[in-house]
Amino acid sequence: MRAADAAALKSLDESELIRRAGFAVAVVALRMLGGAYGRRIVVLAGKGNNGNDGRVAAAVLARRGAVIELVDAASAPSRLGRCDLVIDAAYGTGFSGTYDAPEVDEDTAVLAVDIPSGINGDTGEMPGRALRAARTVTFAALKPGLLMGDGAAASGRVNVADIGVPVDVTAIGLVEDADLAWLPARSPHANKWANAVAVVAGSPGMQGAAGLSARGAARAGAGMVRLAVPGAGPDATGPWPDEAVRLPLGAAGWADDVLGLLPRCRALVIGPGLGRDDATVDAVRRVIARSPVPVVADADALFALGDVASARPVIAGDGVDRPVVLTPHDGEYGRLAGHDPGPDRVAAAQRLADATGAVVLVKGSLTAVAAPGEADGFSGPSVLLAAAGTPALATAGTGDVLSGIIGAFLARGLDAPRAAALAAHVHGEAGRWGRPEGLVSGDLPDLVADRLSEADTEAGRG
Repeated sequence: MRAADAAALKSLDESELIRRAGFAVAVVALRMLGGAYGRRIVVLAGKGNNGNDGRVAAAVLARRGAVIELVDAASAPSRLGRCDLVIDAAYGTGFSGTYDAPEVDEDTAVLAVDIPSGINGDTGEMPGRALRAARTVTFAALKPGLLMGDGAAASGRVNVADIGVPVDVTAIGLVEDADLAWLPARSPHANKWANAVAVVAGSPGMQGAAGLSARGAARAGAGMVRLAVPGAGPDATGPWPDEAVRLPLGAAGWADDVLGLLPRCRALVIGPGLGRDDATVDAVRRVIARSPVPVVADADALFALGDVASARPVIAGDGVDRPVVLTPHDGEYGRLAGHDPGPDRVAAAQRLADATGAVVLVKGSLTAVAAPGEADGFSGPSVLLAAAGTPALATAGTGDVLSGIIGAFLARGLDAPRAAALAAHVHGEAGRWGRPEGLVSGDLPDLVADRLSEADTEAGRG
């Protein structure tokens, strides 16, 4: 944003940008209040441009009949008086350190300018006490801190105001519903093998993970799911979909059997519920290294890869050129990288992607997907974010469903970063569409199919 602002100031006066920003804040304030006449508004203003934005908004609202109290953020009282609205224009995204905002009455609405004061614009951390906003008006583009950590909860509903600052090149992109258009339309001449996915998952006693991954892939558009469960013979029964075609595997020495299957498939999902014995680790590493199709490595496959130094040559491939997607939660990230991801999910995903050469999806309430610096065939932002997650997804097996969705989107022709990020978005939306209480992972595949079907209808493809 600093670079974008600097570019805009080559053709615009700073005062004009401030005027536009302040007017945008005033417009949202009017919507929140249903009008300004007679309304009491406290504007908490700092000395920088964030404060100037608030002062402009105050002037606009005063002309509409509002009663304005302008409070200097540096000398504000510990508690603000009763009012209809507080406009928080104390400090913006450039603030560092600790800020303790004054208290306000519980029923007083707060409108934040750019970002709630005291929230770190890069990480969303809140070392002090910020005012929790009902609405935030940010300018030109979202800031990472509005989506991560404490910032997500403190920002309320976020409006992005266009004030004439061109954001032509962004390093970070947020996946939205409109991005479902990334999924290629099905060819009228498609057959079941055109989007086939191989799923290597499960083991005796852990067959549920295999079923969840297979169902996730099938409901997300895989025309054929070839399911291989090591140690489960041809007559074994499990919670996998009836449509999945089974490939019986022995408990060990199964890598070549899987590799023989892959030339007819378009993507491979490997890892959920496989186990961690030495024979399984060896087989997983061999399959990933030699897979001729894109790979989604999840759960026990991440364990098999080991740390970064051990994982990188496997991900690079043994004479094959295909992307690998890693899907670690925080614990798995720590084992791979040797340290926790930390509060900056964007930086964490990019670090691990660059270190391993894989596309990395770091799971969480905000999911970050990063492509390695040398990624071929991808010209979008280096990090894609999916913010549709919900605490309802914090239940066993939801990650297994996600890996299947990613596999299906890869098989349907998406590049690896977009496949992973769009899958995380759809997975999060499915969680929101489901029961607010008692959602289980088995509910998700059908909810995913419903959301994708609605998107097809909206696009005229239904």
